[in-house]
Amino acid sequence: MLTVAKVSQGRGPFYKVEFSNGEKLRLSEDTVVRHRLLKGQELDEKTLDEIKQESKEDMGFQLALNYLSYQLRTEKEIRTYLKDNEIESVDRHKIVERLKELNLVNDLVYGESYIRTQMRLGDKGPRVLQQKLKQKGLQDNDIQQALYLYEADEQFNVALHTAKKALRKFHHSSQREVQQKLQQLLMTKGFNSDISKSVLAEIDFSEIEEQENDALDLQGEKLWRKNQRFEPAKRRQKVKQSLYQKGFQLDQIDAFIRGKEEADE
Repeated sequence: MLTVAKVSQGRGPFYKVEFSNGEKLRLSEDTVVRHRLLKGQELDEKTLDEIKQESKEDMGFQLALNYLSYQLRTEKEIRTYLKDNEIESVDRHKIVERLKELNLVNDLVYGESYIRTQMRLGDKGPRVLQQKLKQKGLQDNDIQQALYLYEADEQFNVALHTAKKALRKFHHSSQREVQQKLQQLLMTKGFNSDISKSVLAEIDFSEIEEQENDALDLQGEKLWRKNQRFEPAKRRQKVKQSLYQKGFQLDQIDAFIRGKEEADE
């Protein structure tokens, strides 16, 4: 028979328990109480083995609780964290099930919280958010249920804010090019084409339109110098093609090129 040689308070919610055979275990208060581990208490090898197994699960459970204390986590994140901390597979499963019973891990609750936060602070549309939740380990039914919170009106508001913020970064571009860039941005962020079109229809492009001639002059000058090695007809064609691809109107482009050719004569 073995006896408990010493019981002392350890770090956090753990106790340090020493046995007569020289073994030392770090145990939770629950394990200490459950097995009545007081100094002088006798126990057999089988009971000690049970305590050792419980200590591993207790250690993992406390690690998981600490991990959860900072923010909500998905079941996949908990399992990965425990694995990284060398908690055995069988114990990982027990710990996760225990946390789920206590409602400390709930992927649907996580998904809904994540969507609400993104609606309030983010710039992503449903398609991107769906991908991110999938990466975090949520099942499709939980993802779809969480996305129900992200109604069309909210999508429009987030997309509009995102587009207006991006609009400030576009300088020296044609209105058509800016519209194309904004539409591409919104699609990349995960918004569908209907939301993107509604947002573009709402945005005031008057300032961009007013600056379009200046933008044409600036970009046209660069292209005119860049293509100066070509003979006149080829130079004219390449500059015209490049400016048209950037969204400028043909009559604006022709007027610019005429002005440059007259100035070069």
